[in-house]
Amino acid sequence: MKPAKGKGAPRTSKEAVKPVDDRKVGKRKAADKSSKGQAGKDKRAKKDPNKPKRPASAFFVFLEEFRTTFKKENPNVKAVSAVGKAGGQKWKSMTDAEKAPYEAKAAKRKTDYEKLMNAYNKQDDGDEESDKSKSEINDEDEASAEEGQQKQEDEEEDEEEQEDEDDDDSDY
Repeated sequence: MKPAKGKGAPRTSKEAVKPVDDRKVGKRKAADKSSKGQAGKDKRAKKDPNKPKRPASAFFVFLEEFRTTFKKENPNVKAVSAVGKAGGQKWKSMTDAEKAPYEAKAAKRKTDYEKLMNAYNKQDDGDEESDKSKSEINDEDEASAEEGQQKQEDEEEDEEEQEDEDDDDSDY
């Protein structure tokens, strides 16, 4: 038989014959990746813990109910992905009429969220004193009080040392 020529011909060059051990399989450049990731995180604004959470979509409202029934029917399945996949398949197979109650619940949650956001935004506009939560402010107050107490203790120690030195000097 003649060797095949053309695009489909197998290559017998040195690169194709090289053993896999010579290649760096599975190695990642950790240094490059970490420096890029930190730069992006620094630019991002911190989240406000007092801000209301976004409401769940109709699918996630359905999934809340489905999760409990699925766990009762399949107590041996522990994987979260299995519950999600089964829920997604059932959601796709449901008709619009079957989805309607979940969409209504999601719409109600959305209106509640919009009311909370309006109140949050009004509070945020009127309360321009700080972007920090109350707990962060309290933590800073406690830290500054501890610093003040430590400073006072240090000053007292310095005074005692100074008095000891003065007493030592007068003995000579």
